Amino acid sequence: MIVIIGSIIVLGAVLGGFMMAGGHPGHLIVISEYVVICGSAAGAVIIMAPKHIIMAIVKQLIGTLKGPPYGKKSYEDLFKALYELFMLGRRNGMIALEEHVLTPDTSSIFSKYPGLVKDHHAMAILCGGLKPIIDGKVKPDQLKLLLETELDTMEAEHHSPIDVLTKAADAMPGFGIVAAVLGIVITMGSIAGPVEEIGHHVGSALVGTFLGILISYGFLNPLCVNMAFIGNSEIAFFRTIANAVVGFANGMAPIMAIEVARRGLTSDVKPGAEELEKMLKEAMAAK
Repeated sequence: MIVIIGSIIVLGAVLGGFMMAGGHPGHLIVISEYVVICGSAAGAVIIMAPKHIIMAIVKQLIGTLKGPPYGKKSYEDLFKALYELFMLGRRNGMIALEEHVLTPDTSSIFSKYPGLVKDHHAMAILCGGLKPIIDGKVKPDQLKLLLETELDTMEAEHHSPIDVLTKAADAMPGFGIVAAVLGIVITMGSIAGPVEEIGHHVGSALVGTFLGILISYGFLNPLCVNMAFIGNSEIAFFRTIANAVVGFANGMAPIMAIEVARRGLTSDVKPGAEELEKMLKEAMAAK
């Protein structure tokens, strides 16, 4: 929603100022200029990126309309689920976690937190971090490297679409110049015509430059920044899981493992120490 509001403000400011200066919005509707600029940008993206990156661009652009995927409630459910798992593992041994890790869809713990279970990436980090410890395939001090490698790969995958779209956004003013030059070519072909006709062609050509700059700095570059913020929000959530799992695997008490994870959060989603203690007590009381 915030992206839509911002877009309306950009368009309102540009068109409003144009009309206040005596311009008519209809003069900016030059279909041929839109075809040149938007078509060239789309072709450049296809040249730059493989199919899965293009699909990821579309998915992440849609994601900007929804906003950051993780809020305080998401972290509250995460910390409660982690605490229940860690307490079970501390009391009954890591083997007691096997049924919950191998089949999270039927887990009595995860069933309390449906939003977490539906998050396949988060569950992959959580279960993928605990399973090697339960199986004895890695030592606790090796787990951090394992999870950091996975998180680094996920972060790189998220930034690839942003990099492609940023390059396309940076190229938009150039495509605007291409459209303008084509318009000037047409104008030169009509140089002997009426002054009104020449003025119309020059105006249409300048619309191309205007569109390229507006689309780049008014929409695509801001969307790229928004996509980056959303990606950082996702990675922060996954890193919180990893930090808690690594802490617990290395012998920390459940509450301390979660406290380590809590301290790595930003202020907008970070629960206070007393708030965390209260929510964890509620989680154990609800068992």
